[in-house]
Amino acid sequence: MGLGKQRSKFGAYIDRKRIPQERIREETKLGRDTLTRVCSNSAYYPNGTTMRKLVAAVRKLTGENVSVDDFWPM
Repeated sequence: MGLGKQRSKFGAYIDRKRIPQERIREETKLGRDTLTRVCSNSAYYPNGTTMRKLVAAVRKLTGENVSVDDFWPM
């Protein structure tokens, strides 16, 4: 969390909200490599199902109404 590592919009958001990647992984059942790629690579666009799982997990954990467009502009 904020250790000078390169972050995507999604990674920066969960860092600001102090949500560990592992907690997102538990909610989404995504692989560790996938979640690492989503959080660190700004050029990576996950498939639609993965995006929906990630947004649903963030909504559940933060209570905020975020959308896919907040992290991956279409």
